[in-house]
Amino acid sequence: MVALIRKFSTGSSLYYIPREFIQQIKTDKAPISYSEHQREKKILENQLISTLDGCYNLLQIKQVHAQIIQKGLDQCGYVLTKLIRMLTKINIPMDSYPRLIFEQVKYRNPFLWTAFIRGYSLQGRLKESVSLYGSMRREGIDPVSFMFSALFKACSEIFDVNLGRQLHAQTILVGGFVSDLYVGNTLIDMYVKCGCLDCGHKVFDEMPEKDVISWTELIVAYTKSGDMKSASVLFDGLPLKDMVAWTAMVTGYTQNAKPREAIEYFESMQNSGVETDEVTLVGVISACAQLGAIKYANWICDVAERSGFGPTNNVVVGSALIDMYSKCGSVGDAYRVFEEMKERNVFTYSSMIVGLAMHGRAHAALQLFHEMLQTETKPNRVTFIGVLTACSHVGLVEQGRQLFASMEKCYGVAPSADHYACMVDLLGRAGRLEEALELAQTMPVEAHGGVWGALLGACNIHGNPDIAGIAACHLFELEPDAIGNYILLSNIYASARRWDDVSRVRKLMKKKGLIKNPGFSWVEGNEGVIHEFLAGDLTHSRSSEIKQVLEEILNRLKAHGYQPKLSSVPYDVADEEKKRILMNHSEKLALAFGVLTTSAGCIIRIMKNLRICEDCHIFMCGASQVIGREIIVRDNMRFHHFRDGKCSCGDFW
Repeated sequence: MVALIRKFSTGSSLYYIPREFIQQIKTDKAPISYSEHQREKKILENQLISTLDGCYNLLQIKQVHAQIIQKGLDQCGYVLTKLIRMLTKINIPMDSYPRLIFEQVKYRNPFLWTAFIRGYSLQGRLKESVSLYGSMRREGIDPVSFMFSALFKACSEIFDVNLGRQLHAQTILVGGFVSDLYVGNTLIDMYVKCGCLDCGHKVFDEMPEKDVISWTELIVAYTKSGDMKSASVLFDGLPLKDMVAWTAMVTGYTQNAKPREAIEYFESMQNSGVETDEVTLVGVISACAQLGAIKYANWICDVAERSGFGPTNNVVVGSALIDMYSKCGSVGDAYRVFEEMKERNVFTYSSMIVGLAMHGRAHAALQLFHEMLQTETKPNRVTFIGVLTACSHVGLVEQGRQLFASMEKCYGVAPSADHYACMVDLLGRAGRLEEALELAQTMPVEAHGGVWGALLGACNIHGNPDIAGIAACHLFELEPDAIGNYILLSNIYASARRWDDVSRVRKLMKKKGLIKNPGFSWVEGNEGVIHEFLAGDLTHSRSSEIKQVLEEILNRLKAHGYQPKLSSVPYDVADEEKKRILMNHSEKLALAFGVLTTSAGCIIRIMKNLRICEDCHIFMCGASQVIGREIIVRDNMRFHHFRDGKCSCGDFW
C-alpha cells in the first residue's frame, strides 16, 4: 500500500494526493472490542460512501481516496467499488487510475469485479469487459446480476446480438439468473434493440416473474415494428396498466397512422382514471391532427387544460396544438393558441409558420417569420421548410431563392435534401421545369424521393411527360414499391394521350404486383362522427340521398356553366363513362354527405388521402357558391378553402 501511496504522490498530478491527508493517520487510539471496532468500521465505510456520492471531479475523489487509505480501508471491496463507479461516472479511462486501484486489491469480491467490468463496457470497450469476465470466472468468482445487465446493455449499444446470445447462455450455465427480473428486462432490451424481437418475446415468456417494465419494453418494441396487433395483445394481458404503458399504445397507434385507435385508447385511459402527462398528450394530439376532426381537436384541448398542461403555460403541448388545429383545417384556432402562449420557442413559431403555409396564407407565414427573427429566436430546418413551402404555394420564386440563400449564410442552417425538395417544388410549380430539373441533378446533397417526387408533381401540373419520365426513373430506383409514382406517371402520359406509355407503366406495375391505393375521403358529421367514402363506392346506407344531393348540386353548377374536366380521368374510355367516374370521386360523395347531415351555414371539412383532381377542384369552387357554404378540403399536399366560388390557393396548386 505504501508503494501505491508513493505512486500517487510522485511524478504525476493525476495521481497526486495532498500530503496533509497522509499526515492525518492516527496511531494513538485506545484498544476497543472487536464488535465495537466492526461497528465503527461500518459507520466509517458509510460515511466515505456518502462523501463519494457528493464528489463532482477527480480532485475531490482523490481526496476521499486518500482518506480511504489512511483509515486502512484500502482492501475494502465495498468502498472501493463505489470509488471505481464514481471514477467511471466522471469518465476517467479504466486503464489508468481505476485499474491501479483494482489491481492493488488482493481479494476482489463480485461487486468490485462488476464495477470494473461495467466501467469498460460503459466506455465502449466491450472486448475488454468480456475478457475481464473470463478472468473473474477463472478465479472462481461468481457473477452478480448487475454485471450481466451491464454487459447486455453494452451489446445492445453496438448491436452485437451474437455476443449477447453467448452471455445469455452464461446466465443459464452459471445458474441463478433465469429468475432474476433485472437481468431478464435488460436481456429483453438487448434482443429488441438488436432487432431480434422474437427472441425478446421468448425471454419474456420464460420469465417466472415480470413487472410493468418487462411488458412495456415488448409493447414499445412491437409498436415500433408496426405490429400493433401483437402490442395490443400484450397490453391486454398486462395486469396493472400504468401511464407509461397507456402512452406506449397511444403513441404507437399514432406513429402507425391509426389515429382512431389512438384516440380510443386515450379515451379508455381517461376513463380508467390514469393520469396523463405531456408525452401522452402530444401523442394523442398528433392522432387528432392525422384524423383532422375538429370535434376531437376541441376535446383534447380541453383535456390538456384540465390536466394542467394547457398551451398558455406549456410550450410543448401548445406547439403540438397549433399543428393539430392547422391540420384540422382551423388555422384561426391555431393562431388563437399561438397568441395565448406565454412562452414561445422555435418549434412554436415553426408550427405556426407551417400551418399558415399549408393553408395558403403565404404572406402571413412570411410576416410571422420576420416577427420571429425580431424576438432573436433562431430559425431551424423546419422553419425554413415552412417559409419555402409558403413561397411555393403562391409562386414567390425570387423571395424563395433569397430565403434559401440566407439559410446557411445568415442562420447557420445547412440546406438538406428536404430544403432542395422545396426549391424544386417552388420552381416546378412556377413552370420552370428545366431549372427544377437542373437543380435536382446538381444539388450538393444526394436527392431523395421527395426531390424527384416534387419534380414529378410539377410535371403533372404543367403537362410535361418528357421530364416526368426522367423524374420517374429516379423514383423507381429510390422507391421501387411506391405505387403512387407509377400512377402519377401513368396519369401524365394519359393526359398527353400517350397510351402506349400508359400501357407500359401499367404492365410494370402488374409485373411488380403493385395494387393501386383507392382514393378515399372522410368528412365530419354533426355529432363529430367520421364517415369515410371510397371512390366509386355507393354502398353507404344513405347512398340514394347522397346521389340525389349530388345531382342537385351538379344541375345548379351546369346552370352556371360548369363542364366536367374529362382530362382528370386517366383512362381511355368514352366521355360518358369519364363523367360517371368523376361524379363518384370520394370528395364529391363526402361533400354531398356533409350537405345532407350538417346544419346550414356550418363549414364542411373534407379530408382526402390523395391529391384533389382538377375537376373536383372546379366542382368545389362552384359548389361553395351555389350552396352558400364554406368547404375546406385537405388533400395530401395542402388545404383548400373554397368560399363564394373561389379557392384560397388562387388556382395555383
